[in-house]
Amino acid sequence: MIIFPAIDIINGKPVRLYKGDFATARRVADDVVKTAVGFEKQGARWAHIVDLDGSLKKEPVNGRIILAVARETSLKVEVGGGIRSMNDIEYYINGGAGRVILGSAALKDSGFVKEAVREYGDAVAVGIDAKNGYAAAEGWTEDSDVYFTELAKRMEDIGVKTIIYTDISKDGTLAGPNIAQLSQLKKAVSCNITASGGIRDINDITALKNEGLYGAICGKSLYEGTLALSDAIEVCK
Repeated sequence: MIIFPAIDIINGKPVRLYKGDFATARRVADDVVKTAVGFEKQGARWAHIVDLDGSLKKEPVNGRIILAVARETSLKVEVGGGIRSMNDIEYYINGGAGRVILGSAALKDSGFVKEAVREYGDAVAVGIDAKNGYAAAEGWTEDSDVYFTELAKRMEDIGVKTIIYTDISKDGTLAGPNIAQLSQLKKAVSCNITASGGIRDINDITALKNEGLYGAICGKSLYEGTLALSDAIEVCK
C-alpha cells in the first residue's frame, strides 16, 4: 500500500481543515516545497496535493507552487482541486505531475472524465468525497443524491482505474478511517482504492493495508505527530 502524505494549500501555504470546512483552515507549515522535501527525506515516494483555492474558484490557483514540488523533489505528485478542463490537465501533466484528480467533474461532467481518461489513461484519478454516503462537490460545499458506490461504478465503466475516497465526516478528525465504506467500495468496483480522511495512527494504517487498499492519504496525523510517516511507509512495504 502506498502512503500519500498530504499538503492542502490555501493562499500558497499548507493548511489543514476540519471536516472540509474552509472556516476551520489552520496553517500547519510555512512552505509547500520545504514540507514536501521533509516528506521525501522520510521515504515518501508520492505527495497528495490539493489546491483548495482552486476547488472554490473552479480553476488552478496554486499550480505554480504545486509544480515546483514535482520539479524540485523526486516525489511523484498527484494533484486535485479546480481541475475542470483538458487544458488544466495538460498544464499539470506537462508540468511534471504524475497524476491529476478529478472531483466535482466526476459528478457533474462524466463526458469530461471520459475524454481525460482516453487521453491520459492511468494519470487520471477520480476523487469521491461523500457525506453520509452521498457524493459532494465544489470543495464539499454542494451535496448530491448520488450514492458513493453508484458514482464509483459509473467511473469504472468510463475506464477510471484509481479512486480516492474521502468520508468528509472523518476528514481532519483523527477519529479513524471509515473502514466499512472503504470495504464496501472495494467490493463494488475493481478500481484501485485510496483511503482518505480520519487516519490517526499506525493501527489505522495496518487496518487499511489489511483491507487490500491501493493507498492511504495521511494529513493531520503527520502534522499533529500521531503518526510517523517513516513508520507508516515501513509497515506498507
